[in-house]
Amino acid sequence: MPLQGPPAPAKPRAVLIVVLLGVFSFALLQSLINPVLPQLQQDLETTQALVTWVITAFLLSASVFTPILGRLGDRYGKDRMLVLALTALAAGSLVSALATDISVMIIGRVIQGVGGSVLPLSFGIIRDEVPRDRIPSAIGLASALTAVGGGVGIVLSGPLTDALGLRALFWIPVGITAAAAIAARLVVPPSPSRSEGSISWSSSILMAGWLLTLLVPLTQASKWGWGSGRVVGLLITAVVLASAWGVVESRSASPLVDMRMLRIPAIWTTNLVSLLLGTGLFAVFGFVPAFLQSPQGSGYGFNASVTEAGLLLLPMTVAMFAAGLLSVRLTRVLGARAVLTSAAVLNMAALAMLAFQHDHVWQVVVAMGLLGISFGGAVATMSNVIVTAVRPDQTGIANGVNANVRTIGGAVGAALMGGILSAHLGDAGLPTEDGYIYGFAVLGLAALGSVFAALRVPKRDRTPIPTAQTS
Repeated sequence: MPLQGPPAPAKPRAVLIVVLLGVFSFALLQSLINPVLPQLQQDLETTQALVTWVITAFLLSASVFTPILGRLGDRYGKDRMLVLALTALAAGSLVSALATDISVMIIGRVIQGVGGSVLPLSFGIIRDEVPRDRIPSAIGLASALTAVGGGVGIVLSGPLTDALGLRALFWIPVGITAAAAIAARLVVPPSPSRSEGSISWSSSILMAGWLLTLLVPLTQASKWGWGSGRVVGLLITAVVLASAWGVVESRSASPLVDMRMLRIPAIWTTNLVSLLLGTGLFAVFGFVPAFLQSPQGSGYGFNASVTEAGLLLLPMTVAMFAAGLLSVRLTRVLGARAVLTSAAVLNMAALAMLAFQHDHVWQVVVAMGLLGISFGGAVATMSNVIVTAVRPDQTGIANGVNANVRTIGGAVGAALMGGILSAHLGDAGLPTEDGYIYGFAVLGLAALGSVFAALRVPKRDRTPIPTAQTS
């Protein structure tokens, strides 16, 4: 009787399609509600400061759970964690769809944040299953699809709200992410490489603690006062908890974030660029639609509908997709440092335009186009730098860290922007033009920092990656 051979391996193309579906569903959900924050504020009868937490809570949760699921993916299989992340997106969408007040809505967004690990897990699966010569282009495609999903979410938000109601923006992602989870369970094979070690839960708690104590005062400072005891006390607490987290991670035999890995020049410089670029990106996604929808009588804005605001941001989506695909070729010719530096400069120029040149629609459209080129090119380039710099068993955690620091930057940027706008409210309860000017200018300073960080990215890093184990 002939011996049976091993089961036929999954076809790389099928795996890639399923992974891209997961990336698209995550990106779609991430941006779908941003254009309707003013309407959501009215629907839930809440304040400008609290509705900002619809964005911030998602980013905070993603900041905590992305490295956890990345580590679990390296340990127990990226395929399993991808299914878990997509299931969390579906469950969180369901909770948000049924929410009757802002607190339940925020809980739903926290659950959705568990799905923030979809992108780094997908990169790890691509490295495991796609032929080596196709890995850079596949990662570039996944990064570009992140932009497409985000842009489609912004564009569809208005028409879907008009046709099906505000809560359809949560019900539709329930179906899409559930379908993506089922497809991932059926198609994506078990991870071929696994790492050893357990999760440091004390590190996870410390990380959640310092992020929460950092973001709360940033969003509430306008109400409590920047010099108040609560704000100062929470910021000091954040510093203490962050320091303790760093000590615990550096001494852990199985760190959540390998501090030795972060010392590699190609890794820490790329992560710093990701952090500073993320600061501006998520704030722009969250607040530019509201800026465009503001009545012209407020001294700024264009009285655009939700649908019109989405269409005005469409050039950014196209630019992101094109730049993500083109960046792979540019990186081969020019090198990662040149591409990332150019992206950082464009990001700074875009935020400067939003701060000081926003009186005409074309100015905002140009600024968003520049931002799209910047982010689309940067994400694909950073992902490929990370993938090529680490061992296969470290792909999930390394890309998780990169996505995570970008999310942390986004959470800080969104909290800062929300706090600044809440401190500059006019008689009608809308933010004043000065609020947007100061907000975008502060984000521009972070963008300037990303330029200097990009200039530190090595042309080619050959430093060996240390293992996560200690003696």
